[in-house]
Amino acid sequence: MAAVRRWSEGMSSDNIKGLVLAISSSLFIGASFIVKKKGLKKAGASGVRAGVGGYSYLLEPLWWFGMITMVVGEIANFAAYAFAPAILVTPLGALSIIISAVLAHIILREKLHTFGILGCALCVVGSTTIVLHAPQERQIESVTEVWDLATEPGFLFYTALVLTAVFTLIFHFVPQYGQTHIMVYIGVCSLVGSISVMSVKALGIALKLTFSGMNQLLYPQTWAFTLVVASCVITQMNYLNKVMVTHCLFFFWYLLFLF
Repeated sequence: MAAVRRWSEGMSSDNIKGLVLAISSSLFIGASFIVKKKGLKKAGASGVRAGVGGYSYLLEPLWWFGMITMVVGEIANFAAYAFAPAILVTPLGALSIIISAVLAHIILREKLHTFGILGCALCVVGSTTIVLHAPQERQIESVTEVWDLATEPGFLFYTALVLTAVFTLIFHFVPQYGQTHIMVYIGVCSLVGSISVMSVKALGIALKLTFSGMNQLLYPQTWAFTLVVASCVITQMNYLNKVMVTHCLFFFWYLLFLF
């Protein structure tokens, strides 16, 4: 309790806003996966399943309701990155696992076993530990500062490795093993997500500074980050739909958080 008290006293108002937004985001996103999966199953019963390349779910209102719920959650998550450091916001995504697990057990009848409960508990413990010891975020005065960090040799090398791995998975492994090995889809989503975190953070800072009177929309770097975010979101949504149709939601969430 003493550690929690010291932590709360040392948090800035922006960090508190980011914390609340991140928790709200997890609630919406966790529930959205349940609604979307029900929509995908309903659409697959009367058309071509998303798991084999079908897009009949685009005509299913239930899927769109889940999609809107996810968008609300992602907007809250996006705003959270603008107020709080990524190391504080990202681990709170584990709450989505708990929410999805409980709702999947109740609504989708996917039984949560002992190891599933243990995994959820470990997610909570790990996320809480990281959040309680999150460092102070450095002050960013312009989106160009984030661009300078993103274009450092180390991060560029990492990005090149990630893109190579993603294209290898998409063009070589997905056609052959996508339907039978969940790791292929999870690998694409997780690798792309690791790049999107930097861009989402940068775009959130740009909008926050713009609303405070320091227009960042004049910088081409802002639009470059916007393009990266859009590309990452579209790619992740496509493969998330495929994996939700072909695999159990518990297993999907566990592997996605593991990566």
